[in-house]
Amino acid sequence: MEDKGEDGHTVKYYRLSEIEERNSFKSTWIILNHKVYDITTFLEEHPGGEEVLREQAGGDATESFEDVGHSSDAREMAANMVIGELHPDDRLKIDKPSEPLKETSSWWTNWLITGLAAAVVTVMYQMYMSEK
Repeated sequence: MEDKGEDGHTVKYYRLSEIEERNSFKSTWIILNHKVYDITTFLEEHPGGEEVLREQAGGDATESFEDVGHSSDAREMAANMVIGELHPDDRLKIDKPSEPLKETSSWWTNWLITGLAAAVVTVMYQMYMSEK
């Protein structure tokens, strides 16, 4: 599907299912920041090794790419491999909403655990002191 992007240029959109299908030895696509990259010809040149890219193939590699801290040269090289963008309807499927931390215990279990720990330490201390 093609459409006009934000800058007025024609953009080729790919569905997530299409990108997932490109996870093979013949064709390798990844997603970085909602852009679709064909990295097939780059696999053997990748300084981190081909396997690192193959692990991300067919899916969203944004977090892994950013965690490594790629150089500006690497980002320029990647820009040459952009073939389109992830379809807007599929973007929510890969975005991971941050979930607030859930309270896993109530106040009485916190006191119970603390009390038991104190009792164990007290018994161990008394045993240690009685041996002397």
